[in-house]
Amino acid sequence: MISRIDLRGDALPTGGALRDLLPRAEFDVEAALEKVRPICEAVHHRGDAALIDYAEKFDGVVLDQVRVPAAALMRALEELDPAVRAGLEESIRRARIVHREQRRTPHTTQVVPGGTVTEKWVPVERVGLYAPGGRSVYPSSVIMNAVPAQEAGVESIALASPPQREHGGLPHPTILAACALLGVDEVYAVGGAQAVAMFAYGTESCAPANMVTGPGNIWVAAAKRYFTGRIGIDTEAGPTEIAVLADDTADPVHIAADLISQAEHDPLAAAVLVTDSVDLAEAVEKELEPQVAATRHVEDRILPALRGRQSAIVLVDGLEEGLRVVDAYGAEHLEIQTADAAAVADRVRNAGAIFVGPWAPVSLGDYCAGSNHVLPTGGCACHSSGLSVQSFLRGIHIVDYTRDALAEVAHHVVTLAEAEDLPAHGAAIKARFGWKVPQQ
Repeated sequence: MISRIDLRGDALPTGGALRDLLPRAEFDVEAALEKVRPICEAVHHRGDAALIDYAEKFDGVVLDQVRVPAAALMRALEELDPAVRAGLEESIRRARIVHREQRRTPHTTQVVPGGTVTEKWVPVERVGLYAPGGRSVYPSSVIMNAVPAQEAGVESIALASPPQREHGGLPHPTILAACALLGVDEVYAVGGAQAVAMFAYGTESCAPANMVTGPGNIWVAAAKRYFTGRIGIDTEAGPTEIAVLADDTADPVHIAADLISQAEHDPLAAAVLVTDSVDLAEAVEKELEPQVAATRHVEDRILPALRGRQSAIVLVDGLEEGLRVVDAYGAEHLEIQTADAAAVADRVRNAGAIFVGPWAPVSLGDYCAGSNHVLPTGGCACHSSGLSVQSFLRGIHIVDYTRDALAEVAHHVVTLAEAEDLPAHGAAIKARFGWKVPQQ
């Protein structure tokens, strides 16, 4: 059901050579880029009309307009299952607790007497959020995108999610209900690359945004790449992934359940176990079969994911080698199921989020840990972070120097300007002192 990669015995390679040995899904954003280009440009030139045409072509619905009426949001909330509403409200509450603590305040540094540099944090003005609506519906992703944007102080927030034929051309009602709970009332029934284009260019119904965030399929990722530079993005999200670093103290029942939980997202989802225990590896393999048989989405998602090249049990010689492997892999979600798991987690350098011990499964982080589940995939955790309040803030330096403070350093500025053959830079300093720079 799941393959093995045996890295025991020989010294592990370093850098890219080690990464190349590890399982990873094929996800060619560059190839998809050429296919989304005409879609994006159609939205640019035809606006709402293009969005309506693509809703019929890709989603099988005929729309009169793409903006979701406010009444539909409130109706979705009123008709929401009370238990689901309670779960969403608790998820929102916990996410706000965590993200509120991420707020940054201005800080002023006195470099010299009379010379200060202040860093202030300013939210982007308008953000477009994307909530997927393909194989599964993710109201949790609405929360994970909207809460940090709101806590950052973003004034204008809009959300797009694909229209659903079975719901009269509106996004899924649970998505709409989550928007209502969060106070996000600007919602569009638009999916895929065309949603990103709508936010990037603007249309008759939707003002352009400064930034687009939220997970999606390869077409959404390709559209984000297409518009990079015009708008800010969070990440080009690839297939979801879990890695588990475990030793012989781990419970194979837990590990099998956690691998399956990630595999049920998508046939390209990655499920990876890294362990130095052959007994644990065998126990997990045995445990997978009955657990898979007892769940849903087996043939279309779970089995293709577990059997795919992106999933494997990786055998290593010991914990040190295991740490090297998970750092090279840079998992979106990394569980530590070892003795003294907290100490091991503290040594990890590359992961989107780390889940420590047997009572912090990835599923908790997906919904109610308070952490954010919009995380870097495809190894990007080695250079990128998950979504946070910081994602929606821009740091701006404010330089404030008196005449005396400038005079103290003026000769250095002039010297460096001349060293770079930029005499006008130096002249801008000299002009303030009657063209005679004070010497210190």
